[in-house]
Amino acid sequence: MRGPTFRRAGTAPRRSLERYEAAYLAGGPRRVAETAVLTLSGLGAVHVRATRVRAAEGQPEPGHPVERALIALCPRSTRLSAVVTAVAGGPEVGEIGHRLAADGLITRFRRRPTRAGRRLLERARRDGGLPEYVFDGPGAVPEGSLRHNVLAASSPPALRRGLYGLRMVHSGNADGSATAPGHSSGDFSSGGGGGGGGD
Repeated sequence: MRGPTFRRAGTAPRRSLERYEAAYLAGGPRRVAETAVLTLSGLGAVHVRATRVRAAEGQPEPGHPVERALIALCPRSTRLSAVVTAVAGGPEVGEIGHRLAADGLITRFRRRPTRAGRRLLERARRDGGLPEYVFDGPGAVPEGSLRHNVLAASSPPALRRGLYGLRMVHSGNADGSATAPGHSSGDFSSGGGGGGGGD
């Protein structure tokens, strides 16, 4: 039985990129996970509060496998960083990588965009049909708590602690003291045992 055939690098297929393919080309598996969080949050399918995320109740099942995987990970309040990591390393995102490699849009081993992949990604950006955060990450989201929370969840643990401390300084009490960790008004008030792993 023959294995999958791979398109020669530099020969772009005659097709357009869907949202999560573009995210993979722009920032790899983690960008796919970030894009899913931001997309589902915009649709009201998940709620992001401080360091945690929870699927909204009564919403229709998402159509994309990556989105369904994310929803399945947070039926209750779950640590956002754990969800982002799990989605990025999951088989649904892996399948996107296999598909892009088969089309010659990323390299087979290092999973870096090929010249054809970069061209197709640039064309997708010029077409203007996808949100800016697909290409540029959470930093492209307007300033606010959602941008901060997703950026923090995708940061290395040491940097994430620094971002959290910075946020506490800005949201501290009038006497300069910060709100105690785990008691931020942005946290979910219920469902705290959602199975989110450590950072």
